[in-house]
Amino acid sequence: MWIERWDPEDEKFWKEEGGERIARRNLAFSVLSEHIGFSVWSLWSVMVLFMGPEYGIDPAGKFFLVSMATLVGAVVRVPYTFAVARFGGRNWTVIAASLLLLPTVAAFLVMEPGTSYTTFMVCALLTGVGGGNFASSMTNINSFFPLREKGWALGLNAGGGNIGVPVVQLVGLAVIGASGGPRVVLGIYIPLVLVSVFCAARYMDSISSVRNDTGAVRAAVRDAHTWIMAFLYVGTFGSFIGYSFAFGLVLQTQFGRTPLEAAQLTFIGPLLGSLIRPVGGRLADRHGGARITLANFAAMGAATGVVVTASVKESLPLFVGAFIALFVLTGLGNGSTYKMIPGIFQAKAERRGLAGEEAAAYGRRLSGAAMGLIGAVGALGGLGINLALRQSFQTVGSGTGAFVAFLGFYAVCSVVTWAVYLRGKAVRRTAAGAGTDVKSQLSYAEV
Repeated sequence: MWIERWDPEDEKFWKEEGGERIARRNLAFSVLSEHIGFSVWSLWSVMVLFMGPEYGIDPAGKFFLVSMATLVGAVVRVPYTFAVARFGGRNWTVIAASLLLLPTVAAFLVMEPGTSYTTFMVCALLTGVGGGNFASSMTNINSFFPLREKGWALGLNAGGGNIGVPVVQLVGLAVIGASGGPRVVLGIYIPLVLVSVFCAARYMDSISSVRNDTGAVRAAVRDAHTWIMAFLYVGTFGSFIGYSFAFGLVLQTQFGRTPLEAAQLTFIGPLLGSLIRPVGGRLADRHGGARITLANFAAMGAATGVVVTASVKESLPLFVGAFIALFVLTGLGNGSTYKMIPGIFQAKAERRGLAGEEAAAYGRRLSGAAMGLIGAVGALGGLGINLALRQSFQTVGSGTGAFVAFLGFYAVCSVVTWAVYLRGKAVRRTAAGAGTDVKSQLSYAEV
């Protein structure tokens, strides 16, 4: 259904004319579609656990499979961001959900020993379409809610999607525990994809007034802070999705865990990281996004140092404990970095002499355009993590070298956060209407 008039900022429209009810209904089915999209995107983190010696694929080959799924998921986020305005939120959700049948049905048909590596690679590449659902879903839901409720709505939408990662891993655990094969997992998800298609077609809406703002996109691309925040998001979300895909394979390869033993541990970190994401945003609201992000990167560095120690000593309990802590920190960082973006662009508007609603509108316009790009670049961090682990296992037979590299990267992220957003005099103000304290976030001269 197309909605011609949509004005969520109008209190009467929102409360008395059904706006809130329509928005919440669309949010619920958007979460369902995005959740299944994330599950399909991370499908090969489960499939590789089933691929024993009879498949003839070494650990490096398995890491390459999951890395290619990450790559496609990151790249398609850019066109998915603009598809909502082009096709309508409801229509694109139906299309995006339907596309999930390609990787699930394809894998169902070929998932057996003797299938060529190239065929498995094509199937892994196809799962990347699930990664794009995040971008289009966030863009769509952003249009439905008033500014005062966007944080809650977008946080719920993102968290509900992220939880698709541990859920598919739990499904894999249940199937492995029941001595089932990989086709059982796929057989569970194919009907769920069809359910999400039906629900989107039956219960969601499109807003006719939503348009792509190409001017805002061009401005966001030219703004240095888009790319600085994308770099920081590589460190948080890129780590989350990369570790989610790789953790079970590392447990199998480096610590000799069986598929069942690995599956019993794989889902814990992604689950906790997904659930805690809103907490990172709330802490950023209270204490400033840059402060929380800096502290988070420092903690990620410390946790990675413990991972390196555990990897060298081959201590499984220490390794798992530190890795789960790292997952939790990636979730906190996802929330705090995303909360920084609107404050940065609104403060930039005020530095240009804008004020009040004019500054808020400028900030919303540019931050909305920047978020799609930041989300896409951030997801590429997952590709980097899996390729680094692949190279480390090929070179030294363990993940230690990769973990040392990740430690160095988090140190660089800490320096960048401090140098750009905390060094020097702070801009002391509170973001209008959002309750976001951007104190100590904006000390650079060019804003």
